[in-house]
Amino acid sequence: MSVQTITRAGATSADAIRTLFSTAMSEMYRTEVPAYQTLVELVEEVNAAVLAADPVERHRLEAAGGLARITEERHGAIRLGTANELSTMRRLFAVMGMYPVGYYDLSEAGVPVHSTAFRPVDGEALSRNPFRVFTSLLRLDLIADADLRREAEQVLAGRNIFTPGCLALIEKAETEGGLDEEDADRFVAEALETFRWHSRANVPLDLYNRLHDAHRLIADVVSFKGPHINHLTPRTLDIDAVQRMMPEKGIAPKAVVEGPPTRRCPILLRQTSFKALSEPVDFRDGDGGGWRSGVHTARFGEIEQRGIALTPKGRALYDTLLQDSRRLVAPAADGSNAGQYMAALREVFAPFPDSWDEIRRDGLGYFTYSLTEAGRSNPPAPGTDLETSIGRGLVRFDPVVYEDFLPVSAAGIFQSNLGDDAQQDFTASPNQQRFEADLGAPVLNPFDLYAEIERTSIAACVAAK
Repeated sequence: MSVQTITRAGATSADAIRTLFSTAMSEMYRTEVPAYQTLVELVEEVNAAVLAADPVERHRLEAAGGLARITEERHGAIRLGTANELSTMRRLFAVMGMYPVGYYDLSEAGVPVHSTAFRPVDGEALSRNPFRVFTSLLRLDLIADADLRREAEQVLAGRNIFTPGCLALIEKAETEGGLDEEDADRFVAEALETFRWHSRANVPLDLYNRLHDAHRLIADVVSFKGPHINHLTPRTLDIDAVQRMMPEKGIAPKAVVEGPPTRRCPILLRQTSFKALSEPVDFRDGDGGGWRSGVHTARFGEIEQRGIALTPKGRALYDTLLQDSRRLVAPAADGSNAGQYMAALREVFAPFPDSWDEIRRDGLGYFTYSLTEAGRSNPPAPGTDLETSIGRGLVRFDPVVYEDFLPVSAAGIFQSNLGDDAQQDFTASPNQQRFEADLGAPVLNPFDLYAEIERTSIAACVAAK
C-alpha cells in the first residue's frame, strides 16, 4: 500500500521539511529538558562502542544503508484532546511526508487513549529521515464522572493548538502542491509552537486536581495550551548497555525494558526510560485573574532499540510468547520482580528463531534483497530462483527495520512515567472506526507497507541486468 502525493516543481521535498522539523524539535527539547541531551550523548557512546566491537554488524549496516540514519533517528509522542486537533495534525504531518500507520488501543492497559503513528511509509523516505510521532487521542468517553467529562470538553473546545500561520501554510501546501524554501522554514517555525512546553495551565488548580484524580494523563491533555512533546527518543544498538549505564549518568531507569528479551537478532522494539520530571506550573486562580503555583509531571526520557519487522505469522508468535511470559510472571509496577520477569521472558522466548536466515526461511520477518558485488558483476539469469541466487552469493538479504510501536510496551512506558498509582481500570474498548472518523482518513496497515518494501527489493533484483 502506498500514499500518493502531488508536489509542484520547485517545492521543497517533504523529506527535507521533515528533517528540518525533526532537527528543530530536537534542539528545542534539548533546551527544555537538559536530561534529553544526556540521553543522546549516552546513546552515541553506546552505539560507537557496539560498532567498534562488531565490525561485521557495522559492515552490514553500511551495506544496507542503515548506518547513517541511526544517529539522527528519533521518535516523539504527543497527546491530543479533540477530533479536530487530530484531523488537523494529520494534515500538518502530511506536509512532512508523514502518514498515520496502525491503530493502537491502550484502554485495555488502563490508559484512556487510542493512537496511531505518523511516519514516512516508503523505503526511500525512511532512509532519508525516519522521524515518527506516536499520536494519541484522549478518550473522554472513558471518564466516568459526567460533570467532569463536560468540563473537560468545554476546556478543550476553547483552545486552538495551531498558530494561524501554521494553518495558513498547511492550506497553502495542500492547494499549491508543496512549499518553497522560505515557506518551509516558516512552516517549521510555526508548527514547532504546537509542540512547545507551556508552564501556565489553562485551568484552575482545583479542576486540574480533579482531572488528575480521574487519570494523570487526562490532566496532562486537558490542562494546557497545547500538546507539548512529552518525549523524544534516540535509537540505540544496545539497550541493555544503556540501561546499565544510565545510573552512571545520574539517571534512574525504569526497572524493566519493555518488549522482547535480549537476542542476537533483535525483533520489533525494545524501550526503556526514566521517570517523568515534576515541573513547576502556574494554575489559574479561579475567576480573579491571578495565578497559583503548582507542579505537573509529564515529560520524560526514553531510549529505544529497533529490530526486524515481523510478518503476521511472526507477530502472532511474538504476541503469544509475550502473553505466556506475563502469565508466568507479571511485571510489578515497582520493579520488585524485574529479575524474575526478565528470566521468564528469556525462557519463554527461546522457541523464537534467533538467526536471520531461520527467521527468513520460517516466514517470520520481512527482509530487503539486493545484489552483492558478485551479483552486480554477474546478475542472476532471468528466471533464476531467489533462493538459488542467494545460495550462489549473488543476492543478499537484510532485515527490514520495524518502524512502528507495541501497545503493551507503550502502555508500560506510559504507566511507569505516570507513577505507580496511576494504573486504573477502563473497559477495553477498541474503536478504530471512530478513531478514523476523527482522523479524517483510514490508518495504513503496517504489514502492507513492510510487504511492499520487500516486494520492491525483490523486483529490483530480478530487473537488474
